[in-house]
Amino acid sequence: MGRSETLWSDPVAYLRSMQPHDPVAFLSPPALHRQVRRFQDGFPGQVTYAVKANPDDSVIANLAAAGITGFDVASPGEIALIRRLVPGTALHYNNPVRARHEIASAVLGDVASYSVDALSELDKLFELVPPRRAGGAPVEIAARFRQPVRGAAYDFGAKFGADEALAAELLRRIAARGYTPALTFHPGTQCTDPMAWDAYIRAAGRIARAAGVRIARLNTGGGFPSHRTRAEPPALEAIFERIALATREVFGPDAPALLCEPGRGLVGDAVALLARVKSLRDGGPVFLNDGIYGTCADLPLMGAMDRVSAWAPDGTARRGATRPRTVFGPTCDSIDRLPGDMPLPDDLAEGDFLLVQGMGAYSIATNTRFNGFGALTLHLAMELGA
Repeated sequence: MGRSETLWSDPVAYLRSMQPHDPVAFLSPPALHRQVRRFQDGFPGQVTYAVKANPDDSVIANLAAAGITGFDVASPGEIALIRRLVPGTALHYNNPVRARHEIASAVLGDVASYSVDALSELDKLFELVPPRRAGGAPVEIAARFRQPVRGAAYDFGAKFGADEALAAELLRRIAARGYTPALTFHPGTQCTDPMAWDAYIRAAGRIARAAGVRIARLNTGGGFPSHRTRAEPPALEAIFERIALATREVFGPDAPALLCEPGRGLVGDAVALLARVKSLRDGGPVFLNDGIYGTCADLPLMGAMDRVSAWAPDGTARRGATRPRTVFGPTCDSIDRLPGDMPLPDDLAEGDFLLVQGMGAYSIATNTRFNGFGALTLHLAMELGA
């Protein structure tokens, strides 16, 4: 992916000047910094970032500049990335399935915390990870547990997480071997129901009591929603308040430290996508130069988005009456179609541009070059538009 360090005022100023034939992503550092501040002001604990959502160097550098001091990594590649860009920051390896060579890389990378959801995986950590890091700081191991999904787009518990009985056994063994005991969960991606966190925190209390272990920290996971549709701005403050209230009620004055690891919730609204209309099929379906093999890979899982505006090549907004339109990507593959229908103006024309908001998460990271498409540049913009 190419990059330019020119700071544009907004994506429309760029399209007026450049008329790009390939898709363009725009990162707004001010928008990213505002979202970091929103989490730091509202969440009652440490805010970290799930690198997998968007590992672009500019994103990581701006997160660190905004005050993010911990990163959730899932592979040796992500460990190396963060060690290169933010040396000395705390790394939390919360992918609970690791090969032995990956664990060895994590030890060399001075990872501070690991998650685990199976006895066999815990045995590998005991075998390869000393209870203290090279500098003497203790190593944390968090038992990851699951609950029924509630209010999320899809369920992480289908792949990860122990039931409560197994989580209690994991916690007992972690504490007995001298590691710092913790618990962690993930309520499911794009979770909009504050009570999902409430249910998990209450389960954490039951697990800790069953294990007879005081947990040092409770990781409340990712899952925090980004702003995907005009009608559903994310109620993050309600989630933060519920997390704080449930923690006080469950643990009282002996509450563990809290941590969260948003990916989508931090970076989703800091990037917009500029895609060009390749063709209008007899006034019906719209064909774009980007699709599900490009930056839109996440949309079939997450559902349709309507935070879209249309622009003529001279930067004039298209303001015709909107109607639902089928939108296809550029590849020679029939499944390359955006989910649902997108509300687009009647005066949309070939060569116009669509500016799609909320494209910061699982877009740049999952872009492919399938079928010869997928050329993508990232530019910086002060603001991203409506």
